[in-house]
Amino acid sequence: MRIAFYAPLKSPEHPVPSGDRQMARLLIAALRGGGHTAELVSELRAYLPDATDAAALASLESAAKSERDRIAALWRADGPPDFWFCYHPYCKAPDLLGPELARRFDLPWISAEASLSRRRNQGIWTQTQAAVEQAIAGAGMNFGLTARDRQGLREYFPDARITALPPFLDLGQSPPLAPLNGNRLVTVAMMRAGDKMDSYRALGAALRLLPANLDWRLTIAGDGPLRNEVRALLPYPQIEWAGKLSTANVIGLLQSGCAYVWPGCGEAFGLAYLEAQTCGLPVAAWATAGVPEVVTHNRTGLLAAEGDVSGLAANITRLLTDLDLRQRLGLAARQQVFQRHSLANATYILDHGLRIALEKR
Repeated sequence: MRIAFYAPLKSPEHPVPSGDRQMARLLIAALRGGGHTAELVSELRAYLPDATDAAALASLESAAKSERDRIAALWRADGPPDFWFCYHPYCKAPDLLGPELARRFDLPWISAEASLSRRRNQGIWTQTQAAVEQAIAGAGMNFGLTARDRQGLREYFPDARITALPPFLDLGQSPPLAPLNGNRLVTVAMMRAGDKMDSYRALGAALRLLPANLDWRLTIAGDGPLRNEVRALLPYPQIEWAGKLSTANVIGLLQSGCAYVWPGCGEAFGLAYLEAQTCGLPVAAWATAGVPEVVTHNRTGLLAAEGDVSGLAANITRLLTDLDLRQRLGLAARQQVFQRHSLANATYILDHGLRIALEKR
């Protein structure tokens, strides 16, 4: 089948790496793995971070109209696809292209990681969320990557077509298990405002609570506009700042560690947790947002309650001082990633869901 792929928040071709860009690329790979033709239909970025910016919404609506006309002209010449597939539509990044084109050309609109939240009904987001609601209500299928998102959709539309799609990685070139020796903790995260900065603050607070005689070091990979602020929050001689690393170098860093630490404030799920666990690293984090979707407490890592800095510090201490625990959790973490979070698993789920959507039109 021919699939028109669109990611309003961040195109898979966007120059700045992020979890959104990575997941968009993984979804395209999974769709193609099912034998389908999945092509990026537009790179229009529909990001509206300010609920009061009516001018930004007006500008976006004008750009979206032009983009719809461009795509429609192409489809009239070459024929329309079988599906429109939208990744991560929500109030701050609505799909202002697909729903209308799907109606005009009579094809199913499909979503992955769509989310709705009544607390976002403010300013221009009230209008954009209404557009997302309408699209989800008529969707051929909605693939939910987290239980939180699936529950949110069910609260709006109890009868909506929703299929669970666990977050996933391409494990084709899976690294060997990390030995978990030594005392190197690893963190991989961008340095930007919002949830990332909140997590860095929580991490700094937890490190301050580690026992004074505990031997540890931490390597942080990542960069961003708040690098100076992040470094000021973490003035520890035990920290090594690796900066922005390539994918291969990130894997090499993970393989040199004994545990992965990141509180996870606001994480939709966190592909970095999966990458760490693929290497066999146990995780210390908070049981917040989508983190429990990819880290299982007492099986693949240790999760403290959201906001519990002392609990996070205690779990980091346990992982640093108990090699048997690290090895048990790390092995189970790798096994869980391969069993539940593989590209092959996602390919099967996506293909099955698309066929259901086509049959029930």
